[in-house]
Amino acid sequence: MPFIELQTVDSTNNYAFSQIHAGLAQHGTAIFAHEQTAGRGQRGKKWVSPVGSAIALSLVIKPAPLALTRQFQLSACIAVSVLEWFKTYAGENVKIKWPNDLYWKDRKAGGILIESLVNSPESLVRSQEPTVGSWQWAVIGIGVNINQDSFPPDLPNPVSLRQITGQRFDTVEMAKELCIVFDRWFERLIREGFESIYEKYISSLYKRNEKVKLKKGSRVFEATVKSVSTDGKLIIVHGVEEEVDFGAVTWMPDA
Repeated sequence: MPFIELQTVDSTNNYAFSQIHAGLAQHGTAIFAHEQTAGRGQRGKKWVSPVGSAIALSLVIKPAPLALTRQFQLSACIAVSVLEWFKTYAGENVKIKWPNDLYWKDRKAGGILIESLVNSPESLVRSQEPTVGSWQWAVIGIGVNINQDSFPPDLPNPVSLRQITGQRFDTVEMAKELCIVFDRWFERLIREGFESIYEKYISSLYKRNEKVKLKKGSRVFEATVKSVSTDGKLIIVHGVEEEVDFGAVTWMPDA
C-alpha cells in the first residue's frame, strides 16, 4: 500500500481527488498529513488537525467489484477497521456511532467521511452519497484524535487517545498500523462477503438497545436504537419501528 506523507494540506481528501484527476492514483494509496487546515467531516462540518495532534488520513480505493448499491458495506468495513485498531490502545469501551463515528464511552474520538467519484451519464461526479452511475473511486477520509490535551470549547464531547491512556503516540506509525488493519478487513469483504463485518458492526453499535433523543425536522423525540439495516439505515423504535436515512435525523447532544 503506497503511503504518501505530507507536512500540511488543506484536506487529504482534496489531495486524493487531485491525484485521481491527474491520473496518478493507485488503489490502496494512503495519504497522511501532519497538519490539515480545512478538513471536513459529515454534513460539511470542519475538522482541523494541528501538527502532530491527530491522524488525518485518506485512503484511495477502487471499490470494484462492489456496486454503488453496496456503499454501506465499504462504510461499515472502514468503521470496523478503525474500531478494532483503536480498541488495541483504548480498550473495550469503543463503539461505532451510526453511521461511522468512533466513540469512546460517550465521547467522540474520530470520524470517517467517504466521498465517491461516480461516472454519471453527464460526467465524473464527486459525491458523498451518489445514487446513480458507475462507481469509479472511493476516497475514505479518516480523522482520529490522538495527542490532544484539550479541544476548542465549541466541540461538545471530544476525546483523544492521549486523554484516554495518558500516553503520547507517533501519529505516522499509528496511521500505518490502521492502513494494515483496513487492508485486512477490506480483503475479507471482497473475499468472504459482508456478513462477518455486518455482525461486528451491529455488535459494536453505540447506544444499541438504549433510548436516545433524536430530532427530525422541528420535532424532538425519544427512540430506542434497535439496529442498522444491511443498506445502512438506522432502525429505531418509538411506538413503531422505523428505518431512517443518514441526514434524516439528528442526534441531540444528550443522546
